[in-house]
Amino acid sequence: MSSLPHLPTDAIPFWRDSIELSSYPTLEHNLDVDVIIVGGGITGLTAAEILSKEKLNIALIEASRLVSGTTGHTTAKVTAQHGLIYDELIRKHGVEPARKYYDANKNAIRYMKELIEKNQIDCDFEQQDAFLYATTGEYANKMETEYKAYDRLNIKGELTTKLPMDLTIENALSMKNQYQFHPIKYLKHMINLVDQRGVKLFESTSAVDIQKDDKRVIVKTKNGKEIKANYVLACTHFPFYEGKALWSTRIYPERSYALSIKANKPYPGGMYLKTDTPKRSIRYQPTNDGELYIIGGENHKTGQGQDMMEHFKALRRFADELFDDYEILNRWSAQDLTSMDKLPYIGPMTKDNPNILVATGYRKWGMTNGTVAAKLLSDLVLGEITPYADLFKPSRFEANPSIQQFIKENANVAKELVKGKMDRKNSNMDELNNDEATTFRMEGGRKGAYRDSSGELHIVDTTCTHAGCEVNWNNGEKSWDCPCHGSRFSYTGEVLEGPAKEPLQKHDHTMFDSLKPSDWKE
Repeated sequence: MSSLPHLPTDAIPFWRDSIELSSYPTLEHNLDVDVIIVGGGITGLTAAEILSKEKLNIALIEASRLVSGTTGHTTAKVTAQHGLIYDELIRKHGVEPARKYYDANKNAIRYMKELIEKNQIDCDFEQQDAFLYATTGEYANKMETEYKAYDRLNIKGELTTKLPMDLTIENALSMKNQYQFHPIKYLKHMINLVDQRGVKLFESTSAVDIQKDDKRVIVKTKNGKEIKANYVLACTHFPFYEGKALWSTRIYPERSYALSIKANKPYPGGMYLKTDTPKRSIRYQPTNDGELYIIGGENHKTGQGQDMMEHFKALRRFADELFDDYEILNRWSAQDLTSMDKLPYIGPMTKDNPNILVATGYRKWGMTNGTVAAKLLSDLVLGEITPYADLFKPSRFEANPSIQQFIKENANVAKELVKGKMDRKNSNMDELNNDEATTFRMEGGRKGAYRDSSGELHIVDTTCTHAGCEVNWNNGEKSWDCPCHGSRFSYTGEVLEGPAKEPLQKHDHTMFDSLKPSDWKE
């Protein structure tokens, strides 16, 4: 039997690998604007597009590069079919809230379609039917229940036992007339659009705090600059400002994985999501060199679970079941946040801060939910009535169903906190090969060591700077990931993903050169 195709060495999303974006300066002076948008993904840029038509003075800042976060790591399905969600929403919230959720996402798709058509955006926007499929009897029954929810909500769907794609299934549920696209092509045009309208764009500008100034707000940046505004829109995936909202206890992070594949089989159409475990997602992407399959899945809590490269290998084994001959061009992963009741938090951060607006908790469906958020936040800034404000308001917290999930997730955090503190693994640095990492303890503290491909040793303190949990090594992306709240750090300790704001403490590797494990004190 021939060996499986090689997995790329670096984790680079196909979307980012194929498109060049303009760069923008770091903010080097204080600003006074009408609206400050923090976060340069689909939510922040879409809000900038909507608000910039109203002749407002707007600034948008991004901690890294524009669209470098979760937006650039998506599978880019533009659909209101968000897994087995509608029956659950009806049971836990009622028919009317479930219908509002569907309508909000349907309207987001309409906005995207109209924007693309009006501006003739070349972003491979293509209509497809979306399919959920089940491979077990248990999930086949859940599919039938979901279909009944579709019927109650007047969603066009169809149960079937046969898919356009050759997959062995128990049954499947379609949602008609959904879309797929190339997210970076779409947002590249949006960047150009808001830039031309005078939106001030800044990269490598990290927001770290908010202060109140009478009825206005002041956003403080990591390099000491200040931006005064009437409204701040926190569109940073995990909110950069905690305030009294306690985001760390109300949303939990998961990672999922994806491959782009060039195969010897023509794509039959459709977008697919397997509902039972392990999850699998399939869509295609047209390129100048032919069709690519985008295959995703393998979700797990950030910083928890098995060797992270094993998730990519599991997707490769799935591809091997589908194709006789194929090549893997890209591999990447994404981090997604889920709220306690499965609905995003969109709106005023707290009741007493109506001009500090936030959007988070998209539950892996950021293309439409991010657009929903942009429209809702823009309506709040403009004083317009939106039918979805109460559904998504961050100040909601109902005992049913939120409290049970709240207790479960925070018990998991406590377990991981204790588990990390009890880790007693020690390793000899001399035995650490290039491109390998380990943890060890020295004088009561847990350290992490990574030897890069050139042989240089990088040592950090593994205590997360957010809440004190111990980070774990992610060998799939060469990062230290926190199992409690999802903060991620580079192997040199720099923050890759919040809620942490400060880097891990670095150590000079020379201080360890003369020490052996027997010298290290517990």
